[in-house]
Amino acid sequence: MPSKLEQLREFSVVVADTGDLTAISQFRPRDCTTNPSLILKAAQQPESAGLVREVIDQARRAGDGVDVLLDRLAVRFGVELTKLVPGDVSTEVDALLSFDRDAMIAKARALLALYEAQGVGRDRVLIKLAATWEGIRAAEVLEREGIRCNLTLVFSLEQAIACAQAGAFLISPFVGRITDWHKKAEGRESYEVDVDPGVQSVRRIYEHLKAHGYSTVVMGASFRSAAQVEALAGCDRLTVSPALLGELDRNQAPLVRRLTPPAQTSDQAEGRLTESAFRWALLENQMAGEKLTEGIRLFHQDYLKLKADMEVKLALKEEELPT
Repeated sequence: MPSKLEQLREFSVVVADTGDLTAISQFRPRDCTTNPSLILKAAQQPESAGLVREVIDQARRAGDGVDVLLDRLAVRFGVELTKLVPGDVSTEVDALLSFDRDAMIAKARALLALYEAQGVGRDRVLIKLAATWEGIRAAEVLEREGIRCNLTLVFSLEQAIACAQAGAFLISPFVGRITDWHKKAEGRESYEVDVDPGVQSVRRIYEHLKAHGYSTVVMGASFRSAAQVEALAGCDRLTVSPALLGELDRNQAPLVRRLTPPAQTSDQAEGRLTESAFRWALLENQMAGEKLTEGIRLFHQDYLKLKADMEVKLALKEEELPT
């Protein structure tokens, strides 16, 4: 019997949620996603020291400030990841820009230009944006330019619908963070997987988008357990941490497909979600509103930690940098 990881590949595209180059080589995902938290972790690993040093040396020669260095670092990790996976690599725009449509558009173009300068075309890159109203509008512009977007921090059906109506290539509805919120709110230790609020949310989003004929790819994200991953087998893509990929790889029990595209319910397009309706939905859905703002805040905090670490390294003498 093949492992559950191998069986999962038959139903869904497996994506590694990491910047760890060693883990990517081990688990052979098709795609890879990163965010500031993952880049921060990867940049501190000994096997990444040479890559970090290279980016710092380049910044010094060019006279770049730390903000440009951070863009170059994220793209440099992304370039390495494109050598290890055959599919897409997601690179995230700084969460600080999540409420500024024009700034997100400019940053996305700048990141893509850095990729193209290193020989990686836009067909390999997804620009990752927070699924705020402004992030969705930025994606709408970028998609028309042929820059594919991954809308992240999706916690509600309304966010998913707005992303799909904007023509976003891919959305990342979260599982574990929704589960965490409900466990705390309800004073529960756990849920049976089929009534897990995070699992149910992604299933609902998947079924709605498929039933209404949207082309947006649904990629379940933010898993807390292998059981949550298994419960979404059949989702278009699933982005999974190395720890859970390893757990699935060691398990040779049968895996059953849980999601299949439903029949399209109507040839008529769904009414376009307005800004006021979008914002009101996030206000009414306490979990989604809180987790969206929390996610943006936490990603930016890790961005600032990475920035502080790079500022220290920039100040070191060349011979003092890790090799």
